[in-house]
Amino acid sequence: MWQALLPIVFLIIMLSMNVWFFEDTLAGANQIALLLSAAIAGLICHRLKRSWTTIQGRILKNISSAMPSMLILLLIGSLAGTWMISGVVPAMIHYGLDIISPKLFLFSAVVVSAIVSVATGSSWSTVATIGVALLGIGKTLGFSEAVVAGAIISGAYFGDKMSPLSDTTNLAPAMAGTDIFTHIRYMMYTTVPTMTLTLIIFLFMGITHDFTQVTINVDDVQAAIEGTFNTTPLLFIVPITLLVIIIRKMPPLPALFIGTILGALFAVIFQPQIIHSVSGDSGIYLKDAYIAVMQSMFGDISLTTKDAAVNELLHTSGMSGMLDTIWLILSAMVFGGVMEAGGLLKRITHEILKFAHSTGSLVFSTVSSCIFFNFTASDQYLAIVVPGRMFSQTYRENGLKPELLSRTLEDSGTVVSVLIPWNTCGATQSRVLGVSTLAYLPYAFFNLISPIMTVLVAYLNWKIRRYTPEELQKEGIELTGKLKR
Repeated sequence: MWQALLPIVFLIIMLSMNVWFFEDTLAGANQIALLLSAAIAGLICHRLKRSWTTIQGRILKNISSAMPSMLILLLIGSLAGTWMISGVVPAMIHYGLDIISPKLFLFSAVVVSAIVSVATGSSWSTVATIGVALLGIGKTLGFSEAVVAGAIISGAYFGDKMSPLSDTTNLAPAMAGTDIFTHIRYMMYTTVPTMTLTLIIFLFMGITHDFTQVTINVDDVQAAIEGTFNTTPLLFIVPITLLVIIIRKMPPLPALFIGTILGALFAVIFQPQIIHSVSGDSGIYLKDAYIAVMQSMFGDISLTTKDAAVNELLHTSGMSGMLDTIWLILSAMVFGGVMEAGGLLKRITHEILKFAHSTGSLVFSTVSSCIFFNFTASDQYLAIVVPGRMFSQTYRENGLKPELLSRTLEDSGTVVSVLIPWNTCGATQSRVLGVSTLAYLPYAFFNLISPIMTVLVAYLNWKIRRYTPEELQKEGIELTGKLKR
């Protein structure tokens, strides 16, 4: 057991030192910490007679599983760039300031993010599109970036959890052995109370917020945007088109690519002044358009208006801004791969299972395992798949229906991933929103409450679904477990 825990303890110590000594830990410090911890795990693997071929194979498999996420991350960077120079994001901010009441803003941010995420099935797409605009609106209204990011993430992960289009919502029941619609209906018992509490908290925070300290004038912000961009409602064709094609189940990569190209096209058509500003105005519009669009896709764009506060909202880094995050994901996959190759993660989770003596404690053990894998394997898919495989037989042997397991996997594996800085989800959302994971963590109430709610419901023995004697006979399940009810 001490061998299994040694790399994790080493990692925690190094990550703590990084927070203390570095301002931006994602710029390289955390990546090196993960790689050095992987080296410690590698030495233990060598001591356990694991071959380098086995270790390397596991690392490559982990990186392969994370590759779609990294490609999506690159496209999100380019999409953010073209949506900025096209005026799509500024137009969202401009019109959003007209529609959303300041006191109801945080509440509205959760609801809007949840609706979009349910429709698209993707928290990543939601945060990268409507989330970026909501963050700009929130900053203009005087809310802390961390609080607004917490509201956006709370809504986005509600949708990611409840949408039948979501990959994790399909993965969890597949691992547990139930169907997706049974899974979604059963999640209502924990998700609705969690979302209700989240909305109440954000409603209270919005109503009690002190707007007298706001130094940014909404009219000045709108005037600055209007003076810089052509904020025609026609720009909303771009996000609406992306929303429609995602709802129609187009895969994320081609969908985000289409959104990026549409943003570039609308920039050329509607924002010639921005094109000239970004490119340096050579006098040849086609040349300027090519330079500006390419620059927005791969590099830094900083647009200037008459309002300094607005200028802070009009900055993107394209694909290059995502490279630190991709480096972090690669490092995390290396660490997780070495830990898996040595069987170190299984050893720790086996120890966790010893504490399961009742249904409530079994659910608590499952939640703990999902959180543990989110910390160590650094990927929400692994945090669902591995505990799902580990616990499925235990649930069946104790007469517990698979939807209890699938719900527990989602309530912890999916939503906690975004709260961990080196996890693929935490690293991505932090980079996209420009808010550190540890900054928004205290305000991501939906994500914080979800695992607590699923454990509480299990300990209260409320709506716990068990096989009837007839179902046990039909399924051929023999009750060999010894859990107390």
